[in-house]
Amino acid sequence: MKKIFMVNESQLVNVIKQAKETDKDRKFKQSVEMIMVFRDVDVKKGFAISETIQLPKKTKPASVCVMASGDMGIKAKNAKADMVMDENELTKLSADKKKAKKLIDKYDFFLADTKLMPAVGKKLGQLLGPRGKMPTPVPFNTPIESFLERFRSSVKIKAKGSLSMSCRIGEENMDDADLAANANVVATAIEKTLPNGSKNIKKIMFKTTMGKAIKVEQVKK
Repeated sequence: MKKIFMVNESQLVNVIKQAKETDKDRKFKQSVEMIMVFRDVDVKKGFAISETIQLPKKTKPASVCVMASGDMGIKAKNAKADMVMDENELTKLSADKKKAKKLIDKYDFFLADTKLMPAVGKKLGQLLGPRGKMPTPVPFNTPIESFLERFRSSVKIKAKGSLSMSCRIGEENMDDADLAANANVVATAIEKTLPNGSKNIKKIMFKTTMGKAIKVEQVKK
């Protein structure tokens, strides 16, 4: 595992374990969340992060809505996409803004047949864009199954006008090492987007849904 932010693998595992153990038992399965706080970046000058990151270790799948018809729509349904919408359904949805907003908020990711992208942009672009959920185009004859597999195992990272970001890296019943592997992939990807890499990372923390945040201490040089 690559070292990030002067942190080694065993530290990530230990802090994640601590975050899980310090919280009391709940009546539901909690997520494990990762928080990154940044420094020396100017949010007033357009600093923002928008990344889709595929996690290496299996966790609760993200929800994916596919906008397609014909063969791609059929294959998306067979691959058990959370929802499949054709152009007619897209048109009907665009006429009801309240319903459209509710549907957009319901799904983590959107995919769309490239042929439908102009219609999607025209009818729902004003709602999808500000939420960072414009569909990823799926070219004709590209296996929709592979797209679904990739996005189901991905997380969306957004930070705009803020010096911090958070994301789910798994659930509390996962192995600590697997959670650490997911955390490492996220941190490494985010580090690459920062102007000065790890120097812009102030701290990294982990917490369960209802638990308190536990900070990762950096390794001294």
